[in-house]
Amino acid sequence: MNTGVKITAFAAALAATFGTAYGVGKGVGPVEEPTKAEHGDHAAQEPQKKGADGHAGHEEGATTAASSLPGGLQISQDGYTLALETPKPAVGRTTLKFAIKDAAGRKVTAFTTEHGKELHFIVASRDLNTFRHLHPVKAADGTWSVDADLPAAGGYKAFADFKPAVKGAQGITLGADLSVPGAYAPKPLPAAAPTATVDGYQVRLGGVLDPGKAGELRLTVTKAGKPVTDLEPYLGAYGHLVALRDGDLAYLHVHPNEGGPGPDVSFTATAPSAGTYRLFLDFQHEGKVRTASFTVTAGTPGKAPAPVASGTGEAGHDAGGHAHG
Repeated sequence: MNTGVKITAFAAALAATFGTAYGVGKGVGPVEEPTKAEHGDHAAQEPQKKGADGHAGHEEGATTAASSLPGGLQISQDGYTLALETPKPAVGRTTLKFAIKDAAGRKVTAFTTEHGKELHFIVASRDLNTFRHLHPVKAADGTWSVDADLPAAGGYKAFADFKPAVKGAQGITLGADLSVPGAYAPKPLPAAAPTATVDGYQVRLGGVLDPGKAGELRLTVTKAGKPVTDLEPYLGAYGHLVALRDGDLAYLHVHPNEGGPGPDVSFTATAPSAGTYRLFLDFQHEGKVRTASFTVTAGTPGKAPAPVASGTGEAGHDAGGHAHG
Protein backbone atom coordinates (compact mmCIF):
# COMPACT_ATOMS: atom_id res chain seq x y z
CA MET A 1 0.00 0.00 0.00
CA ASN A 2 2.49 2.58 1.17
CA THR A 3 6.24 2.74 1.42
CA GLY A 4 7.72 1.52 4.71
CA VAL A 5 9.49 3.73 7.17
CA LYS A 6 12.03 2.40 9.60
CA ILE A 7 11.57 3.19 13.27
CA THR A 8 13.81 2.96 16.29
CA ALA A 9 15.38 -0.44 16.91
CA PHE A 10 14.93 -2.44 20.09
CA ALA A 11 17.88 -4.24 21.60
CA ALA A 12 19.27 -7.27 19.85
CA ALA A 13 18.86 -9.00 23.18
CA LEU A 14 15.11 -8.61 22.78
CA ALA A 15 15.35 -10.09 19.28
CA ALA A 16 13.39 -7.39 17.46
CA THR A 17 11.53 -4.12 17.55
CA PHE A 18 8.18 -2.85 16.59
CA GLY A 19 9.75 -2.12 13.28
CA THR A 20 8.77 -0.34 10.10
CA ALA A 21 5.85 2.07 10.08
CA TYR A 22 4.04 3.03 6.93
CA GLY A 23 0.63 4.09 5.69
CA VAL A 24 -1.52 6.90 6.88
CA GLY A 25 -1.32 7.01 9.06
CA LYS A 26 -2.77 -7.93 39.67
CA GLY A 27 -4.13 -7.97 43.71
CA VAL A 28 -6.25 -5.57 45.58
CA GLY A 29 -4.86 -3.18 48.18
CA PRO A 30 -3.62 0.33 48.86
CA VAL A 31 -1.13 1.93 46.51
CA GLU A 32 2.42 2.17 47.79
CA GLU A 33 5.11 4.74 47.03
CA PRO A 34 5.96 4.85 43.31
CA THR A 35 9.03 2.90 42.34
CA LYS A 36 11.67 3.89 39.84
CA ALA A 37 10.71 2.94 36.33
CA GLU A 38 12.58 0.42 34.53
CA HIS A 39 13.78 2.89 27.97
CA GLY A 40 14.77 3.12 25.03
CA ASP A 41 15.16 5.36 22.15
CA HIS A 42 12.71 6.94 19.83
CA ALA A 43 13.20 9.66 17.28
CA ALA A 44 10.22 10.65 15.16
CA GLN A 45 10.12 12.57 11.92
CA GLU A 46 7.30 14.22 10.04
CA PRO A 47 5.76 12.16 7.24
CA GLN A 48 8.07 11.99 4.24
CA LYS A 49 7.66 10.94 0.62
CA LYS A 50 10.59 8.54 0.70
CA GLY A 51 10.90 4.81 0.72
CA ALA A 52 12.42 2.33 3.13
CA ASP A 53 15.89 2.63 1.64
CA GLY A 54 16.00 6.41 1.42
CA HIS A 55 13.49 7.74 3.91
CA ALA A 56 14.03 10.59 6.30
CA GLY A 57 12.05 8.83 9.00
CA HIS A 58 13.00 7.57 12.44
CA GLU A 59 16.64 7.76 13.42
CA GLU A 60 18.72 4.80 14.52
CA GLY A 61 18.92 4.31 18.26
CA ALA A 62 21.92 5.35 20.27
CA THR A 63 24.51 2.70 20.89
CA THR A 64 24.50 3.01 24.67
CA ALA A 65 23.30 0.06 26.72
CA ALA A 66 20.41 2.14 28.07
CA SER A 67 19.16 3.24 24.68
CA SER A 68 19.17 -0.32 23.37
CA LEU A 69 16.26 -1.20 25.67
CA PRO A 70 12.61 -0.81 24.65
CA GLY A 71 11.24 2.69 25.14
CA GLY A 72 10.02 3.88 28.52
CA LEU A 73 11.67 1.22 30.66
CA GLN A 74 14.11 3.66 32.24
CA ILE A 75 13.70 6.89 34.16
CA SER A 76 17.15 8.11 33.01
CA GLN A 77 19.10 7.73 29.79
CA ASP A 78 21.96 9.50 28.02
CA GLY A 79 22.30 11.99 30.87
CA TYR A 80 18.60 12.94 30.94
CA THR A 81 16.08 12.14 33.68
CA LEU A 82 12.31 12.37 33.86
CA ALA A 83 11.70 14.12 37.19
CA LEU A 84 8.07 13.97 38.32
CA GLU A 85 7.07 16.82 40.63
CA THR A 86 3.66 15.23 41.25
CA PRO A 87 4.41 11.50 41.62
CA LYS A 88 1.28 10.92 43.77
CA PRO A 89 -1.54 12.85 42.08
CA ALA A 90 -5.10 12.75 43.33
CA VAL A 91 -7.74 10.60 41.70
CA GLY A 92 -9.91 12.35 39.14
CA ARG A 93 -9.08 15.63 37.46
CA THR A 94 -5.58 16.61 38.51
CA THR A 95 -2.56 18.61 37.40
CA LEU A 96 0.66 16.78 36.59
CA LYS A 97 4.01 18.58 36.75
CA PHE A 98 7.41 17.31 35.68
CA ALA A 99 10.72 18.32 34.19
CA ILE A 100 13.47 16.81 32.09
CA LYS A 101 16.78 17.25 33.90
CA ASP A 102 20.28 16.98 32.53
CA ALA A 103 23.25 15.19 34.12
CA ALA A 104 23.93 18.22 36.30
CA GLY A 105 20.37 18.26 37.65
CA ARG A 106 19.34 21.35 35.69
CA LYS A 107 15.93 21.56 34.05
CA VAL A 108 16.19 21.31 30.27
CA THR A 109 14.47 24.15 28.42
CA ALA A 110 15.49 23.54 24.79
CA PHE A 111 13.94 20.72 22.76
CA THR A 112 13.60 19.90 19.08
CA THR A 113 10.05 20.23 17.77
CA GLU A 114 8.77 16.96 16.32
CA HIS A 115 5.24 16.33 15.08
CA GLY A 116 4.33 19.84 16.12
CA LYS A 117 5.41 19.46 19.75
CA GLU A 118 8.62 19.78 21.73
CA LEU A 119 7.59 16.88 23.94
CA HIS A 120 4.93 14.19 23.79
CA PHE A 121 3.54 12.97 27.12
CA ILE A 122 1.66 9.70 27.61
CA VAL A 123 0.06 8.38 30.81
CA ALA A 124 -1.27 4.82 31.03
CA SER A 125 -2.57 2.77 33.92
CA ARG A 126 -0.62 -0.35 34.83
CA ASP A 127 -3.63 -2.50 33.94
CA LEU A 128 -3.73 -0.76 30.51
CA ASN A 129 -7.39 0.21 30.86
CA THR A 130 -6.63 3.94 30.93
CA PHE A 131 -4.60 5.76 28.28
CA ARG A 132 -3.99 9.49 28.00
CA HIS A 133 -2.12 11.25 25.20
CA LEU A 134 -1.46 14.66 26.75
CA HIS A 135 0.05 17.94 25.52
CA PRO A 136 1.72 19.72 28.44
CA VAL A 137 2.81 23.36 28.55
CA LYS A 138 6.41 24.27 29.34
CA ALA A 139 7.23 27.18 31.68
CA ALA A 140 10.29 29.35 31.17
CA ASP A 141 12.22 27.43 33.83
CA GLY A 142 11.65 24.07 32.09
CA THR A 143 8.75 22.87 34.27
CA TRP A 144 6.00 21.15 32.28
CA SER A 145 2.37 20.99 33.47
CA VAL A 146 -0.83 19.48 32.14
CA ASP A 147 -4.31 18.61 33.41
CA ALA A 148 -5.20 14.94 33.30
CA ASP A 149 -8.15 12.76 34.26
CA LEU A 150 -6.99 9.73 36.25
CA PRO A 151 -10.26 7.91 36.89
CA ALA A 152 -9.19 5.42 39.56
CA ALA A 153 -6.60 4.79 42.25
CA GLY A 154 -3.67 2.61 41.36
CA GLY A 155 -0.41 2.52 39.49
CA TYR A 156 0.18 4.51 36.34
CA LYS A 157 3.19 5.10 34.15
CA ALA A 158 4.15 8.41 32.57
CA PHE A 159 6.19 8.56 29.37
CA ALA A 160 8.06 11.60 28.06
CA ASP A 161 8.98 11.33 24.37
CA PHE A 162 11.40 14.09 23.28
CA LYS A 163 14.61 15.05 21.52
CA PRO A 164 17.02 17.50 23.21
CA ALA A 165 18.02 20.51 21.12
CA VAL A 166 21.65 19.43 21.18
CA LYS A 167 23.74 18.65 18.13
CA GLY A 168 23.79 14.92 17.50
CA ALA A 169 21.13 14.17 20.13
CA GLN A 170 18.90 11.17 19.62
CA GLY A 171 15.22 10.91 20.43
CA ILE A 172 14.54 9.61 23.93
CA THR A 173 11.53 8.05 25.65
CA LEU A 174 11.76 8.04 29.44
CA GLY A 175 9.28 6.41 31.80
CA ALA A 176 8.45 7.02 35.46
CA ASP A 177 5.83 5.63 37.82
CA LEU A 178 2.83 7.55 39.11
CA SER A 179 0.89 6.37 42.16
CA VAL A 180 -2.69 7.52 42.70
CA PRO A 181 -3.57 6.89 46.39
CA GLY A 182 -6.67 4.94 47.30
CA ALA A 183 -8.13 1.45 47.24
CA TYR A 184 -6.60 -0.30 44.27
CA ALA A 185 -8.74 -2.71 42.27
CA PRO A 186 -7.03 -3.41 38.93
CA LYS A 187 -9.22 -4.37 36.03
CA PRO A 188 -8.56 -7.27 33.68
CA LEU A 189 -7.24 -6.50 30.24
CA PRO A 190 -10.18 -5.58 27.95
CA ALA A 191 -11.71 -8.52 26.15
CA ALA A 192 -10.56 -9.23 22.62
CA ALA A 193 -12.75 -8.38 19.65
CA PRO A 194 -11.97 -7.81 15.96
CA THR A 195 -13.32 -4.24 15.93
CA ALA A 196 -13.00 -1.24 18.24
CA THR A 197 -15.94 1.18 18.40
CA VAL A 198 -15.10 4.84 19.02
CA ASP A 199 -17.79 7.55 19.05
CA GLY A 200 -19.71 5.80 16.30
CA TYR A 201 -16.60 4.95 14.30
CA GLN A 202 -15.52 1.37 13.76
CA VAL A 203 -11.81 0.58 13.50
CA ARG A 204 -11.00 -2.92 12.34
CA LEU A 205 -7.60 -4.47 12.92
CA GLY A 206 -6.36 -7.05 10.46
CA GLY A 207 -3.10 -8.88 9.92
CA VAL A 208 -0.74 -10.75 12.20
CA LEU A 209 1.69 -10.00 15.00
CA ASP A 210 4.56 -12.45 15.37
CA PRO A 211 7.48 -12.26 17.81
CA GLY A 212 10.74 -12.00 15.90
CA LYS A 213 9.02 -11.83 12.53
CA ALA A 214 7.71 -8.80 10.66
CA GLY A 215 4.03 -8.76 9.83
CA GLU A 216 1.53 -6.22 8.54
CA LEU A 217 -1.14 -4.76 10.80
CA ARG A 218 -3.85 -2.85 8.96
CA LEU A 219 -6.42 -0.64 10.68
CA THR A 220 -9.46 0.39 8.65
CA VAL A 221 -11.71 3.26 9.80
CA THR A 222 -15.40 3.28 8.89
CA LYS A 223 -18.50 5.13 10.06
CA ALA A 224 -22.07 3.92 9.56
CA GLY A 225 -20.65 1.17 7.39
CA LYS A 226 -18.88 3.55 5.02
CA PRO A 227 -15.09 3.97 4.67
CA VAL A 228 -13.73 7.22 6.14
CA THR A 229 -11.63 8.63 3.30
CA ASP A 230 -11.06 12.13 4.70
CA LEU A 231 -9.08 11.61 7.88
CA GLU A 232 -7.43 14.84 9.03
CA PRO A 233 -3.77 15.34 9.93
CA TYR A 234 -3.12 15.21 13.65
CA LEU A 235 0.32 16.44 14.73
CA GLY A 236 1.46 16.09 11.13
CA ALA A 237 0.16 12.57 10.53
CA TYR A 238 -3.04 10.71 9.62
CA GLY A 239 -2.54 8.19 12.39
CA HIS A 240 -0.42 7.85 15.53
CA LEU A 241 0.14 4.55 17.26
CA VAL A 242 1.43 3.85 20.76
CA ALA A 243 2.12 0.22 21.65
CA LEU A 244 2.55 -0.94 25.26
CA ARG A 245 3.59 -4.43 26.28
CA ASP A 246 1.48 -5.94 29.05
CA GLY A 247 3.53 -6.44 32.20
CA ASP A 248 6.43 -4.00 31.91
CA LEU A 249 4.70 -1.41 29.68
CA ALA A 250 7.58 -1.27 27.20
CA TYR A 251 6.68 1.63 24.91
CA LEU A 252 6.77 2.31 21.20
CA HIS A 253 5.41 5.38 19.40
CA VAL A 254 4.90 4.76 15.68
CA HIS A 255 4.33 7.46 13.07
CA PRO A 256 3.38 7.04 9.40
CA ASN A 257 5.54 7.94 6.47
CA GLU A 258 3.20 8.86 3.63
CA GLY A 259 -0.29 8.21 2.37
CA GLY A 260 -3.78 9.05 3.45
CA PRO A 261 -6.30 10.31 4.07
CA GLY A 262 -7.86 6.93 4.88
CA PRO A 263 -9.64 4.65 5.39
CA ASP A 264 -6.56 2.48 6.04
CA VAL A 265 -3.84 3.03 8.62
CA SER A 266 -1.12 0.45 8.12
CA PHE A 267 2.21 -0.48 9.65
CA THR A 268 4.57 -3.41 9.85
CA ALA A 269 5.38 -4.65 13.36
CA THR A 270 7.68 -7.22 14.89
CA ALA A 271 6.91 -8.08 18.51
CA PRO A 272 10.03 -8.28 20.70
CA SER A 273 8.57 -11.28 22.52
CA ALA A 274 5.55 -13.53 22.76
CA GLY A 275 2.83 -12.08 24.95
CA THR A 276 0.04 -9.54 25.05
CA TYR A 277 0.21 -5.95 23.79
CA ARG A 278 -2.12 -2.98 23.86
CA LEU A 279 -2.21 -0.75 20.78
CA PHE A 280 -3.66 2.77 20.97
CA LEU A 281 -4.43 4.39 17.62
CA ASP A 282 -5.10 8.15 17.52
CA PHE A 283 -6.89 9.49 14.45
CA GLN A 284 -8.66 12.77 13.73
CA HIS A 285 -11.89 13.31 11.83
CA GLU A 286 -14.34 16.22 11.76
CA GLY A 287 -12.05 18.22 14.03
CA LYS A 288 -11.86 15.73 16.89
CA VAL A 289 -9.15 13.27 17.90
CA ARG A 290 -10.32 9.81 18.85
CA THR A 291 -8.45 6.81 20.22
CA ALA A 292 -9.12 3.22 19.26
CA SER A 293 -7.56 0.63 21.57
CA PHE A 294 -6.64 -2.94 20.73
CA THR A 295 -5.53 -6.02 22.60
CA VAL A 296 -3.11 -8.03 20.47
CA THR A 297 -1.54 -11.39 21.25
CA ALA A 298 1.79 -12.39 19.77
CA GLY A 299 2.38 -16.13 19.94
CA THR A 300 5.17 -18.57 19.26
CA PRO A 301 7.56 -17.42 16.51
CA GLY A 302 6.53 -18.70 13.10
CA LYS A 303 2.91 -19.47 13.99
CA ALA A 304 1.53 -16.04 13.14
CA PRO A 305 -1.52 -15.72 15.40
CA ALA A 306 -4.19 -13.34 14.21
CA PRO A 307 -4.43 -10.13 16.28
CA VAL A 308 -7.69 -9.22 17.93
CA ALA A 309 -8.92 -5.87 19.12
CA SER A 310 -11.06 -4.26 21.77
CA GLY A 311 -11.75 -0.83 23.16
CA THR A 312 -13.45 2.46 22.56
CA GLY A 313 -12.43 6.05 22.22
CA GLU A 314 -12.09 9.07 24.45
CA ALA A 315 -15.83 9.56 24.83
CA GLY A 316 -17.14 7.28 27.54
CA HIS A 317 -14.11 5.03 27.94
CA ASP A 318 -10.87 5.29 29.86
CA ALA A 319 -8.72 3.92 27.04
CA GLY A 320 -8.86 7.17 25.15
CA GLY A 321 -8.03 10.68 26.17
CA HIS A 322 -6.37 13.85 24.91
CA ALA A 323 -5.55 17.04 26.73
CA HIS A 324 -4.12 20.01 24.98
CA GLY A 325 -1.95 22.60 26.57
